[in-house]
Amino acid sequence: MQLIDALGTEHRPIAPSAAPRIVSLVPSITELLCDLGLAPWLVGRTGFCVHPAAIVRDIPKVGGTKDVNVDKIRKLAPTHLVVNIDENEKTSVDALAEFIPDVIVTHPLAPRDNLALFRLLGGIFRAGPAAENLCAAFEREYAALQSMPKGPPQTMLYCIWKDPWMTVSRDTYIANMLVEIGWQCWRAPDASARYPAFAWSSDVTHAIDGVLLSTEPYRFTTEHADAIEKRIGKPVSLLDGEMMSWYGSRAIAGLRYLRQMVEDLA
Repeated sequence: MQLIDALGTEHRPIAPSAAPRIVSLVPSITELLCDLGLAPWLVGRTGFCVHPAAIVRDIPKVGGTKDVNVDKIRKLAPTHLVVNIDENEKTSVDALAEFIPDVIVTHPLAPRDNLALFRLLGGIFRAGPAAENLCAAFEREYAALQSMPKGPPQTMLYCIWKDPWMTVSRDTYIANMLVEIGWQCWRAPDASARYPAFAWSSDVTHAIDGVLLSTEPYRFTTEHADAIEKRIGKPVSLLDGEMMSWYGSRAIAGLRYLRQMVEDLA
């Protein structure tokens, strides 16, 4: 099987006796690497890589997803770097690529892209059986979700930030998670932006059936939901941002979360 990342770069499996040194700059992939049994090889992570807590607390932090400490990473002497097109800055990745031999670029855009992600990392780091176990678990949850009767199609405004207010475009992982239950994200006027800003207006509220507030990256709360619902007269729900936006192994729980959403609305 060819091991090709999101930029089309082909990677080779590590040598059977190798002990790679991995830095992950993607919170959901840090969790995935741990679930693949690769935690002993993780030498660096971001401050946002918080799962699984008992394991990652002993892995050195190297900054955030957008503001990595290049010098600190250099001292860790990594052999592999795992990044994501949406979450990490290209300038930082380019700087790190000057001294890290193997840079693995990821960019899952829909739930089923996780299958290729599991197999890519499992293949590179010789964790194939663990990757296939995750694939099987994903397929079971996906089949269970697909077998459920769906409600009527709805257009939802999914909010990820305020001051300024921001939403997601229809080509994001979050939007494609919602597609699995028959919902579509509201299309912002700026169709070129993946995470466009918007202003509340009658045009917006007339175009949507409801609002979804994510608990990350902005920490929306039930108080925000109540205030917006009173303001616009449309239903507003608070959603677990990790379940909606984290790909990797958490996507399996994310599919169960979607199924529970459908059951709660039935």
